[in-house]
Amino acid sequence: MPTWSQAIAKPAEEFPLKPLPILSGEIPDGLRGSLYRNGPGRLERGSQKVGHWFDGDGAILAIHLREEGAEATYRYVQTEGYKKEAEANEFLYPNYGMTVPGPFWKTWGKEVKNAANTSVLALPDKLLALWEGGNPHALDLDNLATKGLDYLDNLSEKQPFSAHPKIDHNTGNIYNFGISLGAKVTLNLYQSDATGKVIQKSDYPLEGLRIVHDFVLAGSYIIFFVPPIRVKLLPTALGLASLSEAMEWKPELGTEILIFDRDSLSFISKAKADPWFQWHYSNGCVNEDGNIIVEFVRYSDFSTNQNLKEVATGKTKTPAKGTLWEVEIDPKKATVIHQEQLLDKGSDFPIVPSHQTGQNWRYTYLSVHRDNVDLSQEIFGAIARYDRQLKQLTVADMGENRYPSEPIFVPHTLNSEKGWVLTVVYDGNPHSSELRIYDSEELENSPLCRLGLPNVIPMGFHGTWKQG
Repeated sequence: MPTWSQAIAKPAEEFPLKPLPILSGEIPDGLRGSLYRNGPGRLERGSQKVGHWFDGDGAILAIHLREEGAEATYRYVQTEGYKKEAEANEFLYPNYGMTVPGPFWKTWGKEVKNAANTSVLALPDKLLALWEGGNPHALDLDNLATKGLDYLDNLSEKQPFSAHPKIDHNTGNIYNFGISLGAKVTLNLYQSDATGKVIQKSDYPLEGLRIVHDFVLAGSYIIFFVPPIRVKLLPTALGLASLSEAMEWKPELGTEILIFDRDSLSFISKAKADPWFQWHYSNGCVNEDGNIIVEFVRYSDFSTNQNLKEVATGKTKTPAKGTLWEVEIDPKKATVIHQEQLLDKGSDFPIVPSHQTGQNWRYTYLSVHRDNVDLSQEIFGAIARYDRQLKQLTVADMGENRYPSEPIFVPHTLNSEKGWVLTVVYDGNPHSSELRIYDSEELENSPLCRLGLPNVIPMGFHGTWKQG
């Protein structure tokens, strides 16, 4: 088995708030606040295994960097599904990549479990654990105690709040979406104020259930790329297949581009483009010609889903290479004017400095594969910074058997173009986890600081920074 599999071989163990030892360097002056990360911490229950990496129960890591030092805690989100399955010591609910273990009728009429495992949103008075199929769970910002489901004052149970909200730095407003199922499939758009309260909603009908994981904010526009995937709903309704198993890649349908107005949440235009798949966008903006620029990680097909399913088993065999692309779009027609691949290196989890969301930007940070690895066997072993101006990639290679999480950029208060890059690393050599802090201008050099974590933190998905 590959070294990275040791990090997920057993359910992760929680720990209460504990001070963190400094392994090397020192915490930079000015870096004060909290890093939050989310991901599946438990991939088995009793003798049963999950069907897909996306099915694991969400566990949150909080690392607080304070004047007196660093401390951290790691806790599972106490969802209703998690608590009931813990009591029964078996899986009781269907999920993205699994049906209820046993005869197919055990899945009939069962709600999919809210795994709360994908991302986090730090609000002034609470942390939201996000998952795209349901409402968020609110947690205590300091000790991560679960407060319960949060409807943000204005959501119904049938209006999910997805896992990739975008914050407009100028207004503090938060934008997000959710797909709801009923007599028809609906794409819901939301605008929230800085406290998280949903203050505006709109909806747009979709033809059939689609896979929409993320969206992008660009100037005054909201943009979705909807990949050519169709879900066969009958097998899932009958309990014969999970959502993931019922998905069909149909390249002949092409990718649909949907554009909405950011302020009114109203529909503007749609068009078809080449077939591709993407999980994540790094950012978008409007150029001097009034056209939309979108940067994202593009896959040629949907094999990435099979690769991520295999991750949960601890051994992958399906290669899935995502590369960084840019497209230019006419907002009035939603048609692609120009598209190009920016990097040929396998990558994903792209982010930009959060204060530049929706605006022109220079640097994109992302997770990348190490040089000369077998993409069918390995997961990301490095993080990097892509300079869009110079078209240069700077890589922080962690070394053999070390696996970093998605990089998080934290700006200097005096110069927001510069700052620090934080990543939680699983080191398979001593079988331990640590936080690494890099100078964003010297990513290829040794980290400025390494902080040891009490337990192994399994590889996860997305995180955020809250300024202290």
